[in-house]
Amino acid sequence: MGAMWQKAAWVGAGATMGIALSLAITVDANRDAKSTIPLDELRTFSEVYSRVKNDYVESVSDKKLIEQAIGGMVSSLDPHSTFLDESAFKDLRTTTTGKFGGIGIEIGTEDGFIKVISPIDETPAARAGIRAGDLITKVDGETTRGLTTTKAVDMMRGSPGTKVKLEVFRKDERATHTFALVREQIKIQGVKAKMVEPGISFIRVRTFNETTVADVARVLTEQNAQTPLKGVVLDLRNNPGGLLDAAVGLSAMFLPKDAMVVYTEGRMEGSKTKFFASRDYYARRGGDPLANVPEILKTVPVVVMTNGASASASEIVAGALQDHKRATIMGTTTFGKGSVQNIIPLSQTTGVKLTTSRYYTPNGRSIQGTGIEPDVLIEQLTWDGVIAPKLQREKDLSRHLIGKNETKDAAPEEDTSEDAQEAKLIKVREDQKKLKGFDWGNDKDFLFSQALNKVKGLPVVRSTVEAAGTTAKANVPAQ
Repeated sequence: MGAMWQKAAWVGAGATMGIALSLAITVDANRDAKSTIPLDELRTFSEVYSRVKNDYVESVSDKKLIEQAIGGMVSSLDPHSTFLDESAFKDLRTTTTGKFGGIGIEIGTEDGFIKVISPIDETPAARAGIRAGDLITKVDGETTRGLTTTKAVDMMRGSPGTKVKLEVFRKDERATHTFALVREQIKIQGVKAKMVEPGISFIRVRTFNETTVADVARVLTEQNAQTPLKGVVLDLRNNPGGLLDAAVGLSAMFLPKDAMVVYTEGRMEGSKTKFFASRDYYARRGGDPLANVPEILKTVPVVVMTNGASASASEIVAGALQDHKRATIMGTTTFGKGSVQNIIPLSQTTGVKLTTSRYYTPNGRSIQGTGIEPDVLIEQLTWDGVIAPKLQREKDLSRHLIGKNETKDAAPEEDTSEDAQEAKLIKVREDQKKLKGFDWGNDKDFLFSQALNKVKGLPVVRSTVEAAGTTAKANVPAQ
């Protein structure tokens, strides 16, 4: 067990302004390289380096050339591997606090640009209408093309109260939008909860941080003391991940003791690790946050709500509860970010965030690329009467790591005529003017209403698409 805690694991969908990076901090950075050094290729690199150093039109520092070379090498592997300069290394110390001066989005990369994975609830980005899938092309007039996520984070973070301007390209609209935002202190309320009716609890987990397990445990314990729990609706929609031990702890809250939660596999020594529903795997410091939770949580009906922006730690929880048949997963297939990143220090101030292994559910399903498929598929086709935007997933990212059981989806048939496409674009633009956000877990939240039905043992209504831009509700009993 001692070796396991040599690293503190984080699992998120990408780099963030207001939430955790996707990483696992590796203490041992002195492992010997096992591969043969390619001398011919290094000679070519040295020649190019010399030409740039001596012949480029302007003088370039050695540090800049080396760091950019490393950054290009690592970032070309997959969207989550990146070089960490001194500034990025400092950010590692702030990710656990949950407090940032920024705009509140999670980002990745696509086609050389910075891509929005998910805006964070109740932040400047979410309030302005920035959406998952948006490509950030410029920050304060400076292009983001070719930037690493680390550099992009630096550009968008800043002191609360300062302004930042983003230019965003939307593929579905084929249009560029400009957003003038004011940075805020991003203090993420990781857990939002309410008793929707006697004995039925709604728990929305926005991110997995150091207090998530304790916060959920406290709320459910207090609610159960008021009225014995009869069901729990756990909302993981738009949750991009966070701390691995928080995901293990939240799963352990509902699973039998010592049940397997997740395991990893990779080529690196020590990358094959199993995580169980035991204090040793989720309580690294202090007391056990689950020590006094009511025993009824092990048996009470649970529904987990997911969508295409439920990533990493969210997928670990959904996969574990699904495999152990401890919860019904409702909504749409999750993001599919099932890879592990390790921080390998290169010096006291720099390092590399490198993908080293994949996550698997207790039954051996690879999360990477495919995500967790719901038991009951319900598409949130409209939000308060407005067509919901299509969420981008891991498999939509260029250079993403191919999952063990990932397959390519067949291209959907659609009317590609000019008139049809133009009509679609006009409708999208009109809808997006109305869409300012979404209040999760209210009477206009269709998936939430069906999750309540499921947890209470009532019939579930699924949503189906009968024509583009419409929502039809069919009375089909849930399985």
